[in-house]
Amino acid sequence: MRLLLLLLLAAPLTAQQTPAPKPQEPAEAKPAAEEQKQEAAEASAPAPAADENISGYVDVGYRWVSGPAGNFDSYRSIVNLGEGPKLLNLDWSFQDPKKRLFDRLDVRANNWGGDPYNTARIDARKNRLYNFSFDYRNIALFNFLPSYANLLSEPGLPLGAVRPLFLNQRSFDTTRRLMDVQLDLLPGTWLVPYLAYSRNSGEGRGITDFVSGSNEYPVATRLSDKTDHFRGGVRLEMRRFHVTAEQGGTTFKDDQSAFHSGTQFGNRATPLLGQTLSLTNLSEAWRIRGDSIYSKVIVTANPIDRLDLYGQFLYSQPTTDTNYSLAGTGNFALLSALRFYSGQQDLGFAEAKQPHTSGSVGAELRITRRLRVTESWMTDRFHNASSVLLTERLLSAATPEQTNRVFASPLLELNYSQQEVNLLFDVTSRITLRGGHRYVWGDARVPASELAGGGLEQGELKRHVGLAGVNYRSGQRLSANLDYEASSGDRSYFRTSLQDYHKARARARYQLMDSLSLNGSFSILDNQNPAPVLDYEFRSRDASLGLFWTPKGGKRFTLLGEYGRSTIRSSLDYRLPTALNVIENSAYRDNAHTANALGDINLSSIAGRPVKLSLGGNFFVSSGSRPTRYYQPVGRLSVPLGKHVQWNSEWRWYGFSEPFYLYEGFRTHQFITGIRLGI
Repeated sequence: MRLLLLLLLAAPLTAQQTPAPKPQEPAEAKPAAEEQKQEAAEASAPAPAADENISGYVDVGYRWVSGPAGNFDSYRSIVNLGEGPKLLNLDWSFQDPKKRLFDRLDVRANNWGGDPYNTARIDARKNRLYNFSFDYRNIALFNFLPSYANLLSEPGLPLGAVRPLFLNQRSFDTTRRLMDVQLDLLPGTWLVPYLAYSRNSGEGRGITDFVSGSNEYPVATRLSDKTDHFRGGVRLEMRRFHVTAEQGGTTFKDDQSAFHSGTQFGNRATPLLGQTLSLTNLSEAWRIRGDSIYSKVIVTANPIDRLDLYGQFLYSQPTTDTNYSLAGTGNFALLSALRFYSGQQDLGFAEAKQPHTSGSVGAELRITRRLRVTESWMTDRFHNASSVLLTERLLSAATPEQTNRVFASPLLELNYSQQEVNLLFDVTSRITLRGGHRYVWGDARVPASELAGGGLEQGELKRHVGLAGVNYRSGQRLSANLDYEASSGDRSYFRTSLQDYHKARARARYQLMDSLSLNGSFSILDNQNPAPVLDYEFRSRDASLGLFWTPKGGKRFTLLGEYGRSTIRSSLDYRLPTALNVIENSAYRDNAHTANALGDINLSSIAGRPVKLSLGGNFFVSSGSRPTRYYQPVGRLSVPLGKHVQWNSEWRWYGFSEPFYLYEGFRTHQFITGIRLGI
């Protein structure tokens, strides 16, 4: 997944702390006066002509894919675009001159016809009566990189033992669907009730591991989950303050099953105590159900001209119930008793209650025209109380059936808080300085591992962070800002958490001339945890430079380009699981170059509209622990065929390779052509 993000995003590796912005009301709470002005303008505007009631465009086309040559599973994991007819884009707007059911209706859709990401959206509005929105997304998620968690063929296997070659043991092929519906009543008034519903569901299949004794067996799995979210509330919108009160609830289910038929020998290539471990049949299932009711309040206020206040409070209490069953046969080992058994049957039941409270408050005080102070505080408190009952039967040909009953009451307590203050001073109209302090603290209690003797394990988090920044503005020509933070923490939850670190980010934009602008950024993160048996070090660097060139206002040619260079270094000591007295080191290195460019050339004009040729593409090249090459050149041609018709064609090539995993590479040509019909 990290590789996929690098290939597609090539984004900076760390996000820096920025000055706290002026508090604003929530996105759904638009100022009533502004909305009333917009509605009054719409109401007073003359009715559009008949041919102006509908506007927009639709893009339809057909894609051809060559091959792909190489590894098809890698292609699906990274690109996953298929052949066939496509609805590429749809953007229509309808206006009813008689304003019966609606004043305006907007319909949008993208990438329909078998592509891995499809969207559709409908917005309807009637002046001062309602706003309605419907949003739908369909996402195909596929991951089967052969080199990840794979099972390699090894010599010395028992006669007849067959092991898959390059089998990804943590793979999935799923579809996720997301739907959001919201209805706002009486928009533009001081009191706006609203209702909303969301659904997030997924289903599919994959491969997972069944773990038994000192062996693991890759088996088939089926996945299915669904979350329904209902909410309703009211927004109170006054001149000096806004309040949103919301009540909602969720229902949740998650079902997973694992199954196998036929003899397989798992990941262990050598006998254990003279016997070969194996799995013959398996039926394993998890059934989880949950629900939650929550209450939320959001408040923003401007009691005086120099002071802005905001706050949010959320309380919820989810509950979950879990049923588990297992029936498996084979030759398994029970290391604690140094014995073998031929079958296993498990039944498990669990329930949990998870009260969750979170809140935040903040303020911005403008002391003078040049001096501002921002203060914020947040807390998040989560508690999980649960009970588990597991009945386990081990079947053996040498001894009678054995029954074990295990009862446990796992506990999880997690408290996290953060307080931050910033002082911002405008030295001149062009320069703003920022200085501040952030204090982070928390504690957690979790069940300790069996290796630690059981019981409860406690952890604490304490961190003081110094903040600084400067912002420079020089008219429309130059703008630049620098953000820096540093901390010397003494306690953290996880071995790879931020501990002793320095983080900085610089960004600048310069308008060299009217037709040429440059932008650049640089970020750095150094983090260390020198605790014994850790000695963790992490360093990342990221730098980029981009330009946008539009000679003669882009009349004939435009060029957009960017180049980035990034490095990652990490080192971590850990105890070897099979021999806890042995300490190993995990080291990772990555040096990457990323570039993308696109040039648009206006060749000629037809019916007053340009014939446009676009050439460019992007590449990613890295070296280090897992060197990778990825190239994606592209060419586009747009030809107007009339006032409302345009022919579009695009060629794209994908090339992916890894020197250490040559079997994982792929390459393919893709060509798509279609028509845009405008209205």
